[in-house]
Parts: sequence; structure tokens; C-alpha cells
Amino acid sequence: MQKISTCLWFDGQAAEAAEFYTSTFDNAVMGQSMPGPDGQPLTVEFELEGRQFMALNGGPAFTFNEAVSLVINCDSQEEVDRYWEALLVGGEESMCGWLKDKYGLSWQVIPKGFTDVLTGPDPEGARRAMEAMMKMRKLDIAALRKAYDGD
Repeated sequence: MQKISTCLWFDGQAAEAAEFYTSTFDNAVMGQSMPGPDGQPLTVEFELEGRQFMALNGGPAFTFNEAVSLVINCDSQEEVDRYWEALLVGGEESMCGWLKDKYGLSWQVIPKGFTDVLTGPDPEGARRAMEAMMKMRKLDIAALRKAYDGD
């Protein structure tokens, strides 16, 4: 058991969300569910890529906002594309690699090499890459590298 895990607050969609997330990630496991007083799940535990989460059916009092997001560090552009498309179903795109899924949870889908082009040794290249990123919704690492290189 992780010392610290994440609890996500839902309004009656905890089980549905846990199933959605575990079907989106390859390395994912559904955990146990604790029934509430009405017999519906109060909490649902699940794991994504080795990280433990608990989905809580807490009611309508609180909703997600961009103050908290989950970051997916992707090994390739293909992986970026796959997660972007899967999490975007029923959700909405934002800017600079951010999206909200159909439950309102914010995600950052980040390609490998992203930090390199924004913090590289060439300040002008980093500036160009930052300008290119600011125009993107889904991040495109090839386009960011091209901007960094001045092509």
C-alpha cells in the first residue's frame, strides 16, 4: 500500500470512472469497492501505472478544476496520441497538452523530450519552442523540436 494516494471526488460516477480509467491504461487494476448506505459504491479503489487511487461518491458539493491535474509522461508521440484520444472522449481540449475528461478531471499528456526543448541550452530555441507550445492543444514533440532547432 502506498503511504500517500489520491482520492477523487465524484457525484455518483465513482465506479464508472474507475472502470473508464482502468480500461484506458494498460497497467491498471480495479480494486475493492465499499458499499454506501444505499447499496451503491461509496468508494472504489483502483491502480494506474502503479499509483493507487480511490474514487469517492461524495455528491455534488465539489467538482474538479485545473488546480489539480494528473500528468502522463509518454514515451512517444504515438502514446501521447493514444491517451489524448482516449481521455478526450466526452471531454474537452485545453491548451498546451491539457485536457479535461468526461468527468471534469484535468490531465496533462506530455511527450518524452518536452522538458528538453523548453529548457535546452539555446535560450532562443527554448523561446521558439515555448511559443510553438502556446499555440498547441495536444503536444507534438516533432513540431516542438523543429521550433527549438529553428526549422
